[in-house]
Order: sequence, then structure tokens, then C-alpha cells
Amino acid sequence: MSEQGSPPRVVIVDDHALFRAGVRSELEGLVEIAGEAGGVEEAVRQVLSARPDVVLLDVHMPGGGGVEVIEQVTRTDPEVRFLALSVSDAAEDVIAVIRAGARGYVTKAISGPELADAIRRVREGDAVFSPRLAGFVLDAFAGALPPDVDPELDQLTTREREVLRHIARGYLYKEIAARLGISVKTVEAHVSAVLRKLQLSTRHELSRWAVERRLVE
Repeated sequence: MSEQGSPPRVVIVDDHALFRAGVRSELEGLVEIAGEAGGVEEAVRQVLSARPDVVLLDVHMPGGGGVEVIEQVTRTDPEVRFLALSVSDAAEDVIAVIRAGARGYVTKAISGPELADAIRRVREGDAVFSPRLAGFVLDAFAGALPPDVDPELDQLTTREREVLRHIARGYLYKEIAARLGISVKTVEAHVSAVLRKLQLSTRHELSRWAVERRLVE
């Protein structure tokens, strides 16, 4: 990782090579590009090897997306900071990636100099959001969690909570898999883990549990 006075070292993670090339061009001379990756497994290897100051991370990618990258990297190196860069400003995308551990979320409409400034601020420990997302994120988080710590909820991983919310909203396994960019078997594995941890038996019980804790509307 670089010293505070030097340009931030950045790894770019996005499954579109053309977009990565565009980001490189926009950030040229403003940051140091330490590497890039086009998928989850490649991203985890690249980040743990390069140890950048900030990972510029797309939200939707094959194999689990940005949330999966954050969870895998932080298990080994919790010091790495993540800034989500996405075309999406959907509530569930923003909340999921911030809850997973990203320090900020900006949309792909951002300019090169603005993005470089956001990267520097994230390296310094700030939370950075595109202007129209900042108030929304604060409002969303104010009502997204129960007021008290729930030890049952706390034992679930971020991805297990995501799957639980989709189950509670009535999505089928194949729909959840498509929305989260994972396989149906992986969804089934997460549901089994949640049922085991919460000592529940059916999807109906899971849905009721989630509603009682205000995890879904």
C-alpha cells in the first residue's frame, strides 16, 4: 500500500474489458493502477497479491459480484478499502455492497477527476457517495436494521442475509440465482445454512422470521 502523499494504488474490477480500459485512461496520471480483473476469483487473487489502497469494484459480475469479492478479500486482508463503481443506483445493490464493507458507492456517470478524488478520499477513510445516493443511503440504513443487535441475525453472512431477503420476498431459487449472479446450487446451500443456523425448517418459517425482524417490507 502507498504512503498518504503518493498517488493511491488502485485495482480495477469489472467484467467488461472495454470499460476497464476506459477507467484506466480516465485515471491516467491521477492514480497508480496496480492491476485489474474481470471476475470474482481473478479479483480476489489480484487484490491479495497487489495489496492496493483502494479496489474500484463493479457490483454485478459473474460468480457473485462485488459483494463476494469484498467478503473473500476481507477474510484475509481486512485493511483493503473498496469503492463501488456501478451503473446501478438500485436500493438493494447499494445497501448490499455497503453492508458487505465498501466505503463508498459512485455511479459510472462520474468524471475521471471526480473518481480520482473519490478514490483518494476512500483511501483516507472517508465514506463517499454520488450526490443523489448519499441521502438515500443514510435513509435506507436508518430503517434497514432492527434497533437492537440480533444475535441470530448477526451469525448470518452478508450473502446469507441477501438470500434470506429474496426468499422472504417470494423469489424462486432460480430467480435469486439470476439476481445475485450465483448458481442455483449455491442459493440452495445458502438457504440450508440459514435454516440450520436459525433452527428453522421451511421457507415459510424463514419468510416469517425475516418479516418479524423487519428485514423486508
